[in-house]
Amino acid sequence: MTGGGRPASARRARAKLRFMVKAGAARQASGAAFLVDHMLGDWVMAHKPATNRRLIMAGIIGNVMEWYDFAVYGYFAIVIGKLFFPSDDPSVSLIAAYGAFAAGFLARPIGGLLLGRLGDLIGRRHVLIVSILCMALPTFLMGALPTQAEIGIMAPLLLVLLRIIQGLSVGGEFTSSSVFLAERAQAGQRGLLTSWSIWGAVLGILLGSLVGTLLTGTLDDQQILRWGWRVPFLIGPLLALLGLILRRGLLDEPGQGVEPGDSAAQGAARPKAPLVSLLTENFPDVLRIVCLNIANGVGFYLVFVYSVSYMKGIDKLDGSLAFEINSFNMALLLLVLPAGAWLSDRWGRKPLLAAGLLILAVGALPAFILIHSQDWRAVTLGQFILASGVGLLAGSVCVTNVEMLPRHNRCTGVALSYNLAVGVFGGTAPLMAAWMITAGGNPIAPGYYLLAVALLGLATLFFVKESAHRPLP
Repeated sequence: MTGGGRPASARRARAKLRFMVKAGAARQASGAAFLVDHMLGDWVMAHKPATNRRLIMAGIIGNVMEWYDFAVYGYFAIVIGKLFFPSDDPSVSLIAAYGAFAAGFLARPIGGLLLGRLGDLIGRRHVLIVSILCMALPTFLMGALPTQAEIGIMAPLLLVLLRIIQGLSVGGEFTSSSVFLAERAQAGQRGLLTSWSIWGAVLGILLGSLVGTLLTGTLDDQQILRWGWRVPFLIGPLLALLGLILRRGLLDEPGQGVEPGDSAAQGAARPKAPLVSLLTENFPDVLRIVCLNIANGVGFYLVFVYSVSYMKGIDKLDGSLAFEINSFNMALLLLVLPAGAWLSDRWGRKPLLAAGLLILAVGALPAFILIHSQDWRAVTLGQFILASGVGLLAGSVCVTNVEMLPRHNRCTGVALSYNLAVGVFGGTAPLMAAWMITAGGNPIAPGYYLLAVALLGLATLFFVKESAHRPLP
């Protein structure tokens, strides 16, 4: 893919994008440092800096691994489709590969329910250790899995099975880390501290994108097809090892105090059946969380997972150029997320949620037209428009989810409702987009889907109470 036959204009475009990615990564690193030092304000001053950093790192490391794995799968979906779901029609292979991708997400509500219930019964930190261990093995086995040409029908069946196991373990990771961070935040800092959970998820996707950029920029198509696609999965468990060290160390940190939902002294007050309590006392809140997070999940996966396959398969852009565009906008997203969360601590959750949803609703169709233009500048701009909406929405919705539910069933409720939304709608968004384009022949069709879910989110906001300046229930 890097041969000397590439046109000069394409080489110049790649050089510009590579520079932009590096510059964007540098800006997000320095910007993130500014946000930690200045936006956390009194919370940083009131706690030990080393403990703060360890708390945030322990909260986000599982999300880095989780979304790195899912991002790598999405980015190499075309290759995986050829190897595990071969067909004379490439679009059929791609749809089948996204079907396996969606299977993992469909398992997330079950995993979220199981691990969320454990989080309410035995404590948040214990669940965070279990979830990261259970994510590592399927990731590694994905990289070692024989293809359909080697073991026949067992290859796609095992692939789907591994995605389901991954989905079960992932189901409780993101939501447990969000609850874990929110319950430890000071008043006026809850949105920013909780946003580091989604920040870790975006960092994982950026890491997967950069690994994809490196591989597609240094290996040719045949090398990627033969063995290159396996590399990201085989090295992924290294993140799990780091996460285990951080989280086990956090258990032994002095001065942490009693964890909410994790004290024997609190055991009598803790309900024996958090799910029953949730459905009888807080069912309307569950529906509101689901509806808000449908737009969050669909937007996230259309903009940052499906878009790479769209650029390569629909726009016919060079694979490494598509990765570089995606990486550049991911780096910018890392700045938008905490900035939006910080503003929500001051202005309220609803104004920032509304701003993100409005950008997605108004910008969905124009942005997809730009992305389909095949001009890398227009493609970058179109993705950035949607990324800004996703950033404002995701940076505020994580803490909003936690603030809607009481402590005794919070882990169960956030895990169930979030994973229903992201699992059923977000995880299937790439599959839905690929099907809509194949069935209707309209390359802008995914924009209509994004518009619809953004409008649903805006309607839901009318039934959500402002929670930024109130204590957790």
